[in-house]
Amino acid sequence: MPELPEVETSRRGILPYLKGQTIGQIIIRQPKLRWLIDDAILQAQGQVIVDVKRRAKYLLLELQSIEGKNNISQTSASTIHWIVIHLGMSGSLRILLTPEPAQKHDHVDLILANGVTLRYTDPRRFGAWLCASSLNDLSQLTHLGPEPLSDDFSADYLFRQAKNRKVPIKSWIMDSNIVVGVGNIYASESLFMAKIHPIRPANSLTLAECERLVVAIKQVLAKSIEQGGTTLKDFLQSDGKPGYFAQQLQVYGRAGEACFICQAKIQSLKIGQRNTFFCEKCQG
Repeated sequence: MPELPEVETSRRGILPYLKGQTIGQIIIRQPKLRWLIDDAILQAQGQVIVDVKRRAKYLLLELQSIEGKNNISQTSASTIHWIVIHLGMSGSLRILLTPEPAQKHDHVDLILANGVTLRYTDPRRFGAWLCASSLNDLSQLTHLGPEPLSDDFSADYLFRQAKNRKVPIKSWIMDSNIVVGVGNIYASESLFMAKIHPIRPANSLTLAECERLVVAIKQVLAKSIEQGGTTLKDFLQSDGKPGYFAQQLQVYGRAGEACFICQAKIQSLKIGQRNTFFCEKCQG
C-alpha cells in the first residue's frame, strides 16, 4: 500500500502539471471503487486547479470556478471545491502528455484543457475519488490526528496521548487518530532509530522516549520523501520510476540479517497482523 511518503512524492510529481490548469473533462470508466464515485464530481469540469495538497494519505485538489466558464458551479450551492483522491492498496497516478488508450484498470481520467491527462489506475479498486464543497464535509478526514512533520506532532502531544494506552507501541503509532502516515515500514524503522521495543505498551513511554520517537518519525519520513518513497511492488512515481528508499532500510524486511549497529540478528514478529522487524539488542 502506498504510504505517506509515496503519496507526498505523487503530490510533488503531479503538482507542476495540474496547478493553475483548467479541468476540461473527467472520464469515469469504473465508478465502483472503495466508495462509489459521485456524479457531482463532474461539476469540476471547467474549474481551475489552484493547488494540490495532501492530508494523511489523501491527495487534495483545490478547485476554483472561472467567471462565465462554469454555469453549474456559479449557481449551485453545492459547488465542489475539492477533489480528494486516495490510492488505496494498489492505486497509482500517471501524467500523460499525449493521449494513450485506456487499459483494463485505468478507471478515471482527469483531462486538462491543455490536453494533459491525469490517469488513475487501480487493479484492486480499493482507492477512492471523492468530492466536496468543504473538507469538513468528508468524514474520512475529520477524525485524523496531526501530520507527523508538523509542529503539532510533538513529544508533549505524544506523551499525553500515551496515558492509559496499553496497546503495543508499534500498533499505537500506526493509529491515524494518533498521528497520520506512520505506516508499517516507517513504524518499524522509527522505533529502531528511537531504540524502543515495538511490543512495549504505549503507556510505558517516558517523555524522553517520546522525544526520541517524534524525532525519529520525522527524520525517517522526511528522508523517505526526499528519496522518493519506499520501493513497493504496486507503487510508481508520476514519471513511472520506483522510489529508492527501500535500499536503505535498517530493519524492515531484514529478518535474520545482521543489525547494522550491533551485528545481532534482526528479529520479526506479528503485531496486529502486521509484520514487525526490530533488533532485540538495540531496542531491548
